[in-house]
Amino acid sequence: MRDEAMKIPAFVRYWTASTTGAFGTAVSVVAVQVLVVQVLVASPMEVGIVNAARVLPYAFLGLFAGVLVDRVRRKPLLVWSNAAQAVALLAIPVLWLADALTLVVVAAVLFVVGALSVLEIAARQSFLPRLVPKRALLSANARIDQGDTVAMTSGPALGGGLVALIGAPFAVVADVLTCALGAVMNARLRVEEPPLPRRPSTPSQVLADISVGVGYIYRHRTIAPHAISTHIWFIGNAMALTAFAPFALRELGLGALGYGVVMAFTGVGGLAGALLAVKAGFRLGAGGATLLGFAVAPVAWGASALAPPTAAGIVILAAAQVMAGFGMGVGNSNSLGYRQAVTPDELQGRMNASIRSANRTCAVVGALAGGLVAQLLGLRQALWVAVALFVIAAAVVFGSPFRTARHE
Repeated sequence: MRDEAMKIPAFVRYWTASTTGAFGTAVSVVAVQVLVVQVLVASPMEVGIVNAARVLPYAFLGLFAGVLVDRVRRKPLLVWSNAAQAVALLAIPVLWLADALTLVVVAAVLFVVGALSVLEIAARQSFLPRLVPKRALLSANARIDQGDTVAMTSGPALGGGLVALIGAPFAVVADVLTCALGAVMNARLRVEEPPLPRRPSTPSQVLADISVGVGYIYRHRTIAPHAISTHIWFIGNAMALTAFAPFALRELGLGALGYGVVMAFTGVGGLAGALLAVKAGFRLGAGGATLLGFAVAPVAWGASALAPPTAAGIVILAAAQVMAGFGMGVGNSNSLGYRQAVTPDELQGRMNASIRSANRTCAVVGALAGGLVAQLLGLRQALWVAVALFVIAAAVVFGSPFRTARHE
């Protein structure tokens, strides 16, 4: 039962497309960070603004994306949003060749990619329960996380190597190719989707649909505290990541390759966490496994904030990234699988998109706040503020009914 997802051919193809895309994303994250910090010489505040650009669309598109996903077939939406991201990302190397790439342009491209990601991820998460039965959702999400974390392990190092070899703007092409490949593979999925609901598309009806989805989430006994805790976690994580790039590249003196290698250790920990996620979920429950993941984060980022600008400091950073990755790996598939299992199909799009929209809006706040705190108080201080937020997120889960939630 626990390996049932990998016995479903359609899921295997879906998982392959997802993992391939994760490799491209891991490469481009490093490439864009190096492009912004070293090539375009952004200040910490500018780094925060650029990081916020990619997640800003969630603030005003996420809720509408959820309504759309619940009204249309999910596979075509997944395919076309993937393909459009490839086209948008291609603008970075093309504009670099035209000597027209600036921080504003990079932020604009990431904004477009973020808007398309809103649709793609809402469709992807809501499509999965149509590929596998409820009893296989935990193992399916764990398999996806395992693929993602393998990409996180090797992707950043590959990204750092590509940046060193061909330059940051051209390393983004790896993400272009994987997005295009993912679109082709998802287009070949053979899954019958249920008939489309017939509801009017008037503004009042759309707003009513949004209200139903939001109400379902924040009135639910276990999903509500889980959602609130993840919102807090995303603020802290965005703050930490915004401060971490200039902290590692400037204060600790890591080059592009070294930064990529350190970030790859996130994937090492994430893979370990994802491999243990199913066992942890059945033993600790969805809530207990999620709490374990949240509890690891403040320890990991606190260690990063203490790292000195020496070789030992680099070792500490790598070990901290292993811990941070482990927390995400063990918690993510449990929390997502639980939400998917307890939510009716007709609300999947709104549930997934609404929570993700709120999370990414919190990430915008966190990225901007992280840049501001780093600018005013220093990079290490910004990391400590993030640690405090991680502690609060874990406390919310610990004190709520979600702590004892079990998988169906």
